[in-house]
Amino acid sequence: MAALDVDMVNTEDSRPNTSKNRRRGPYRRSRKLKGENTQAEEENKGDSPAGKLPKYESPKGTVFLKQKGFCSDRRGPDNSRRSPKKPDANASEASATTNSSIATKPASANRQQNVSPMKRSQIQQQEGSGSTPRTGNGTFFKPHISEEEVQKGLESGVLLKGQFRINQRNYEEAFINNPEGTEFPDIAILGMQDRNRALHGDVVAVSVKPRFSWVVNEDAYMSWKKEFGNSRKTQLPSVLGATSAAADPAFSGGDATKVMVSHEDVELREDARTIKKQVAEVLESIIATIDFELRRELGNEPEGDVSLMDGVERISIKQSKKKPYRLLSDLPLEEWALPDDCLQKTGEVVRVLEEKNTRLAMGKLEASFGTQKKWAKFSPTDSRMPRLMIDSSQLPKDFYDRPQVKIYYRCIFSQAGPHSFQDFASFLFLAKLVEWPQNSVMARGSLEKQLGPAGDIAAETEGLLATNGVDTREFSEEVIACLPTVPEGGWRIDEDEIAKRRDLRDEIIFTIDPKTARDLDDALSISPCEDVDGNGTPGWEVGVHIADVSYFVFENTELDQWAAQRATSVYLVHEVVPMLPRLLCEELCSLNGGVDRLTFSVVWKMDEKANIFDEWFGRSVIRSRVKLTYEHAQDFIENPEKDFEDTEMPEISDGTTVTQIKEKVLQLHGIARLLRQKRADSGSLQLDQPKMKFALDDENKAPIGVSIFQAKDSNRLVEEFMLLANMAVARKIERHYRKTALLRCHPPPKTKVLRDALKQCNTIGFPIDGTSSQQLSSALAPFRNDSQLLRSINQVIGLNCANYLQHYYNYLFKVLSMVLMKAMELARYFCTGSVKSQTQYHHYALNVPFYTHFTSPIRRYPDIIVHRLLAACLGYCEPSERTTEELEKIAQHCNDKKLIAKKVSESSAETFFGLLVQRIGPIEAKGVVVNVLDAAFDVMLFKYGVIKRVYVKCLEMRQMPQFDENTSRLTLYWSTDNGPVEQQIQMCTIVDVVLSGLPEPTKYQAVIKPKPTKDSPTLVQLWRELDSASAAVIGLDL
Repeated sequence: MAALDVDMVNTEDSRPNTSKNRRRGPYRRSRKLKGENTQAEEENKGDSPAGKLPKYESPKGTVFLKQKGFCSDRRGPDNSRRSPKKPDANASEASATTNSSIATKPASANRQQNVSPMKRSQIQQQEGSGSTPRTGNGTFFKPHISEEEVQKGLESGVLLKGQFRINQRNYEEAFINNPEGTEFPDIAILGMQDRNRALHGDVVAVSVKPRFSWVVNEDAYMSWKKEFGNSRKTQLPSVLGATSAAADPAFSGGDATKVMVSHEDVELREDARTIKKQVAEVLESIIATIDFELRRELGNEPEGDVSLMDGVERISIKQSKKKPYRLLSDLPLEEWALPDDCLQKTGEVVRVLEEKNTRLAMGKLEASFGTQKKWAKFSPTDSRMPRLMIDSSQLPKDFYDRPQVKIYYRCIFSQAGPHSFQDFASFLFLAKLVEWPQNSVMARGSLEKQLGPAGDIAAETEGLLATNGVDTREFSEEVIACLPTVPEGGWRIDEDEIAKRRDLRDEIIFTIDPKTARDLDDALSISPCEDVDGNGTPGWEVGVHIADVSYFVFENTELDQWAAQRATSVYLVHEVVPMLPRLLCEELCSLNGGVDRLTFSVVWKMDEKANIFDEWFGRSVIRSRVKLTYEHAQDFIENPEKDFEDTEMPEISDGTTVTQIKEKVLQLHGIARLLRQKRADSGSLQLDQPKMKFALDDENKAPIGVSIFQAKDSNRLVEEFMLLANMAVARKIERHYRKTALLRCHPPPKTKVLRDALKQCNTIGFPIDGTSSQQLSSALAPFRNDSQLLRSINQVIGLNCANYLQHYYNYLFKVLSMVLMKAMELARYFCTGSVKSQTQYHHYALNVPFYTHFTSPIRRYPDIIVHRLLAACLGYCEPSERTTEELEKIAQHCNDKKLIAKKVSESSAETFFGLLVQRIGPIEAKGVVVNVLDAAFDVMLFKYGVIKRVYVKCLEMRQMPQFDENTSRLTLYWSTDNGPVEQQIQMCTIVDVVLSGLPEPTKYQAVIKPKPTKDSPTLVQLWRELDSASAAVIGLDL
């Protein structure tokens, strides 16, 4: 169900859509071999920082480059400043006025008063860009504006509100959703300064920057330039209010014989003096940095505010990096008229409205000897969190003496035994951000806890849970007091309660769950029905029975408040953090075999073609006959003629036989296949995400093996009936509670991102119609494991050949799913009264108008809310007094917690896979290339479903690789024992991958083995060969 109910977010999808950004790895386009200097570098030696600004000569004059905080400065051939005509004052003044009306003036704001609009724009550009080190008066960040100013700005539309997302691979790239709609790219917040101390997940207010600070979409820009740039003279954009550049003698390349001195010329001289002053300030800063570095090396650094000094140090290094994208201001001025479609808006955070980030980080401590041992540097493992300065008073005893600390733990990966000596540098700590001053790049933090050695499963897990705000406390006595007392003989249902319910204990009902499941919250039943429609049509009565958790969890009790706060159970590789006390999860509510349990049931009458004629909702009591695993059910499905022995099954109660259970499973399987086909025909879309299954050591829970989870017919059987129940309950509660029903929607994908994904599919040879979820589903259907095409192949050419084909179909499906998944939005809970139209209820992936979560109340709090709503509309209890606003707030909280639980689960799997590679590596595996950059490429490993980036710098190349931007192909030049080898890497190329551990205990790297291009086919090429001819004719070596 997780694959259908899309619950994935990708913070990298909205990165500035430039060819440079998409295709860049660690190498830049203008690379040189080691020890080789370009001509420009030789000419500019000694120019910076003490002398001139770095420069290069162009036909349009001398360009002084931005470096370490310098401002770019374009001069003509005669070394005079070149500037456009004075822009229209109204447009610029209006923009400046709206911005200043809502912002507290920073120290630099005084410089913007009483100056021309052009000069004001230049100052804003210099101070607002991510490459500028200071905002004025020694501060690094601008002050946050007040709540009143934010409210005024949001109401007027000057400010935007959104959830802050930071790119995990580049912490200087962040985004919020674009309120203009999914057709437009997200608003980009670039650089630490524009982030302005906001953290990943926070809700922020953002001010959109001036147009000249927007990012250029390279593909769109080149298309525009090719179509219009050479065919007509461009006009300056109306936003700037300027006239054609060609009409200005200042841009005539010296052809003008007469230039009149204007007011603007005086302003330009003022600009020059301002820039000269700024350059002097930056040079002074650099000299101070050099002096600071020398003192630090000598061990006699000056006294003072360490945060300020560290800020200078960090700026001089970090801010000098070349940007992997271009701003409009980087283009020639005559090209500023390009349309907005070629640009991505940028913004800056002006206030953090809601601190959703926990401000906790897991990481390591580093000694800072340059601060006279007053501080230590804390480096988080998550690059999206800032480095922290920890006061020495909080450090472990004798931290600066760096003793070998004796710790007691079982060392999994060494022969040292349980007693091992470790340095502080190898320990993980938990720290909290407590303050982030305006004048410091680094925040101040407090040391919360010493977690343990890096690589230790307990330490890694504790840090992961804490940093994500997962509540791991033991349930309080007040919570436990809300539960019924369980006598020695076990808890029994009161007879009066049974009398109020439909008694289904005589029905053969059973559960199907994973082997390790303890919280069994759903069960199934099926029985023949002679008349399903009142006309004598035979069919089936099918039931879905869900644990009645709402019977135990009353609204507004201490237990309810704890469950609402946790919102969901969190599943790690080796353990579960439950939403409810284990007494409820594993005993009172769990539908264990052979005991009476309270349930909420949905029962349908349907004919043999799975057409539904009647449905019943109500409270019930059941007695499950057996706890089947998915493997047991799959065995029944794959071997319908086999006579199973009792010893092959778990204990079955109440005299029910294995044969009876098998028959019920096969009957449900037949109905489930029909329901699945109906959903596919109606446009339901399923994009599978690979998921790893680990084999663990029984003693220490260390990983000893891994495989990729493969959904089988038994999984799909349960999934179909859970979906059917969720949809039925959604319709029921929405009809009764138009304003207070809790539903789950899935918005359509972002138009632009989907268009880019479809373009990528077309590039690799699979044109897909993405006009609707139904069209996407139809295009992907042939590649699914359960497709009719593969079944036909199996019957025609035999099992072995069909399995061979199925592998490649499955791999293609995974690649296409991964590409399309990037465009998908998150599914989310919402209260019906909080949206404007019923069209917003729609679930895109399922392609249904109403959907909710009803079937897992033991592990999801929204399901408990839905149970209460269903009970109220059936007359079992009074409706809740919660308002639309209160329910919407609960829904948003559940959305946040569900996303966190998903991320924690994925991070746990990544950690365990890293530990496994460390333990048994190197690991060799086949992979397929799913993304190509200019010096790196991403590979999906078939066997594990892991996507890992391969960096060319880690490969033993005889020369630099060559990247073709037009075809997105990367050519590698190997030096092997058999001579030089050239290998082309492109989308879907099949490669041999080697995974090996890195010094960090949970980290590993991927490299590939050299292989000539002719021996490196793409997945598409193989698929076409296999699809166009019989495997027997091809003569495959099976």
